[in-house]
Amino acid sequence: MSWAFLRDLLSGVNKYSTGIGRIWVAVVFIFRLLVYIAAAENIWKYEHDEFECNIKQPGCENVCFDHFFPVSHIRLWALQLILVSTPSLLVVFHVAYRENREKKHNQTLYKSPGEIDGGLLCTYLISLVLKTGFEIVFLILFYKLYNGFKIPHLVKCDVRPCPNTVDCYISKPTEKMIFLYFLVATSCLCIVLNLSELSYLLCKYSVKCYLKRYTKEHRGSASGCHKSGTISHRRAAAARPVHDSPLSLPLNEQDGQENISPLT
Repeated sequence: MSWAFLRDLLSGVNKYSTGIGRIWVAVVFIFRLLVYIAAAENIWKYEHDEFECNIKQPGCENVCFDHFFPVSHIRLWALQLILVSTPSLLVVFHVAYRENREKKHNQTLYKSPGEIDGGLLCTYLISLVLKTGFEIVFLILFYKLYNGFKIPHLVKCDVRPCPNTVDCYISKPTEKMIFLYFLVATSCLCIVLNLSELSYLLCKYSVKCYLKRYTKEHRGSASGCHKSGTISHRRAAAARPVHDSPLSLPLNEQDGQENISPLT
């Protein structure tokens, strides 16, 4: 199976991710995808052929294998990798939409098409929720399908057409269990990273919106106080009484003062 498309997808998402998102990409690429390709795929490659029961009844081994392993671990792991990585396409498509919109209008509509804000922030948060949901669902599936996260050395099968209870042996059980624990650990690590990034983005933009609104209200109250102070000053100036001066005396009083002689 070719995983080049998943590698390219993760490389594209890395450009638009936060610091925590880049750590998530590294974990998925190195500790999950490369481990799957290099080791895990070969361990489960011949699991059906190496599954043996102590009876040669036709069809008994096939029925018992299907009963204990309804879905192969490695195929379920591959499906998990694909579905967990797919929500990142939403972010890539949203950035591509922004870039095409700018080309269509032939003008700059965003500070940066890949900057996480506005609608892209909502898309990014939705992708984080989906990735976390897929991780949790697959962990529950692994636990329910295989009755826990253990691979036994021996299983007892009494499913028809087996004539009685037969013993069936699983190949490389210890090695498979180690890789299964590694799968569960990396899944839990990715869940923690997704929740951390989700909390970080929510806190960051909540604080940003609060500071923006606080600054706007502070400026509005300051301008209102300035306006009210200016109006009060004008009203006080208008109500101030005018002092008497010689120029403001009536003409008849000024004439009387001029007619008085210093001799009298």
